[in-house]
Amino acid sequence: MLAFLAGCMAPDRIAYGPKAAATASIEGFGDIRIYADTSRNLPEARAWLPIPRHKEINYLVLSGGGAGGAFSVGALKAWSDRGQRPEFDIVSGVSTGALIAPYAFLGPAYDDILVDLYTSGVAKELVNADFLPQGLLGASLLKQKPLRTMVERYLTHDILAKIAAEHRKGRRLLVLTSNLDSQRAVIWNMGAIADSGRPDALQLFRDIVIASASIPGLYPAVLIKAKSGDQSFEEMHSDGGSASQILTIPEGWMANSDKVEWPKGVKLNMYIIINNALMSEFSTTTNNTFTVMARANSSLIKAQTRSALVATYVYAQRNGIRFRVASIDTQVAYNMTDPFNTNYMRAVYNLGYAKMASDSLWKDRPSFTDTLTATQTAQWR
Repeated sequence: MLAFLAGCMAPDRIAYGPKAAATASIEGFGDIRIYADTSRNLPEARAWLPIPRHKEINYLVLSGGGAGGAFSVGALKAWSDRGQRPEFDIVSGVSTGALIAPYAFLGPAYDDILVDLYTSGVAKELVNADFLPQGLLGASLLKQKPLRTMVERYLTHDILAKIAAEHRKGRRLLVLTSNLDSQRAVIWNMGAIADSGRPDALQLFRDIVIASASIPGLYPAVLIKAKSGDQSFEEMHSDGGSASQILTIPEGWMANSDKVEWPKGVKLNMYIIINNALMSEFSTTTNNTFTVMARANSSLIKAQTRSALVATYVYAQRNGIRFRVASIDTQVAYNMTDPFNTNYMRAVYNLGYAKMASDSLWKDRPSFTDTLTATQTAQWR
């Protein structure tokens, strides 16, 4: 029995220290990432900041939210159908938002891929559980293979080449992961990775997206090879939502009291889509371990997202940024035991589509309340 349990344990890793972690880089890729808590000074700023092509910079922010990502897919599809969707100069994604971001970055021609991913039922393939005790003693409860297979199917060499071409035009695609070893949020310049010309660029690109979308405990973290001086090791990266549900402005920038000088004569428009509810959602919680843990985690995510939105809003007000935010502000029944339920995903997709189509999606400041009705009670059982 002990031998069996030992076989279930996660494998050992190469140890490394905080000094190596602080100076680590991905060999051969240059400055493709920064920690979110660093100062506003960017390495090779021209490769990070967008190159303004018009009088406006349009920034799309896609949050975490699991199956709720269908909400932003619906909103983007309706935006395209209305013929009013801008070509975004910056797109950032966290968790499920990281899965959506590459296609949102490439534009309306890729809407159908997103609609298929989030409404066809294919997402149910992501739930492939390990049996106990392997799931509890190993790296995760769910296997990574279905998620990796899906990412490899849709993130191809052709997609990478198109992202690289847009990066060269001055557009920027960013993804957030959580470095679990350092307990720091990492911002990855995905366009620079795509444009690196390296044969392993696609593998790294996929690994980052998978890491950002890997909910801790449910999916295994992703080990990414790094190097500091002569020392090689693997960093453990997981769900970007562990650090922040949204990637708007790096923490180090927001903490700086100085006003950031954006390009003169250029207006920054920030569109934030929260693939989750910000309002309180009442439910009589079933008193069992997993339900209580899930309910508490949901409350934590709401609080984290609200705080990030308020910080971003204050920063936007201070720096003259046009702020727009959308969220799932109508309760939709959700069962935590069926995390990628197709009916739920279609419902929030339709909600996002309808709100954009009716011009009622955006709010110009964070709002955390809504009218609740008994018939809309969420399912936490």
